[in-house]
Amino acid sequence: MKVCSATMTRLAACVAVTFATAAFADEVKPEWSSAAVPQMGFNNWNSTHCRDEFNEDMIRGVADKMISSGLRDAGYRHINLDDCWADWQRDKSGNLQPNLKRFPHGIKALADYVHSKGFAFGLYSSAGTNTCEPHEANRGFPGGLGHEKQDAAFFASVGADYLKYDNCNNEKKPAKERYSAMGEALRATGRPIFYSLCEWGENKAWLWGADPKVGASSWRTTGDISDKYDSMLKIFKENVVLDAYAGPGHWNDPDMLEVGNGGMTDVEYRSHFSLWSIMAAPLLIGTDLRKISPSALEILLNKEVIAVDQDVLGKQGKQVRDAKGIHVIVKPMKDGSSAVAVFNEGGAAQDVAVSAQEAGLKAGKYRMRDLWKHTDAQGDGSIKVKLEPHATVMYRISAM
Repeated sequence: MKVCSATMTRLAACVAVTFATAAFADEVKPEWSSAAVPQMGFNNWNSTHCRDEFNEDMIRGVADKMISSGLRDAGYRHINLDDCWADWQRDKSGNLQPNLKRFPHGIKALADYVHSKGFAFGLYSSAGTNTCEPHEANRGFPGGLGHEKQDAAFFASVGADYLKYDNCNNEKKPAKERYSAMGEALRATGRPIFYSLCEWGENKAWLWGADPKVGASSWRTTGDISDKYDSMLKIFKENVVLDAYAGPGHWNDPDMLEVGNGGMTDVEYRSHFSLWSIMAAPLLIGTDLRKISPSALEILLNKEVIAVDQDVLGKQGKQVRDAKGIHVIVKPMKDGSSAVAVFNEGGAAQDVAVSAQEAGLKAGKYRMRDLWKHTDAQGDGSIKVKLEPHATVMYRISAM
């Protein structure tokens, strides 16, 4: 069928919707929808919200910067649009249509550009009648509730490889029922689409998101993050205790990164990035990369920390200490090494000692790799460090 807007000025938004699986075979790369490791990439929301700066020029510029900065080569492969990409109304056939002021060439053209640069392309909707950003009568853009098959067909037709599915205006219908409906509709398109639930942890999606009827690859475990240390700390504490529910193909999501947005210090941003990585969380950049500071970019490009997040064993780090403001998290790695993060949440420096036994290590000699200083030492697997306020040290410890 043909999905077109009602007026000639909207012809750029017209797309041909084809339901045959074969139509997508040449343009879809398997890794774009894979959840074997946590997703990495970019989402505009934390930096732009619904402001006018969120448009196709921004997204094209971000894609280009992700290449020139080395972020694509470091593993960031998703470029996702958040709320406000759509028009306030569906077309006469009930189909979603883009906001042509923001995206004058349409969503398919933008997806094609993102794909041509070697990235996956993502869209956003909500498992409700409307999305979260208010407009008239406090209602958001058109949501997917009751339109699951139609909307999934649209997402596939424009080349989406990822769907972030929010929880606003949900009519108080059961969460699993709503998220299952979209999951089934996405699979029916024949296009592999990474399915990311954003129901804020309200209905404990970690208990049911991996159910085959739902088919989610990640689920939010918390409310929205903000660019403040207290927000990051609260969300970390809520997510770190859910390690039993994460693994290859299904990831706990404590929300997107704030690194580079200016509300925290570099020390706090390093902690943010370290903690998300050792928790095997999605690493979705939330700052406008066209104007990122060198120090923030350096944090996001730390390939040794990224490797902890992306380890194919797929274990979320387990918190083995939470006492007197000190957190110790240990993550087993595929090669037999262990990643250990030690975090000082408090406002005063502390001398911290972590024994090899506490880190889950047997007696022996170990290589101690400092993932932020990029230095090596030899030892018995124990850690002794003076931690500044809000700071995190991170080691990868390997038997010698």
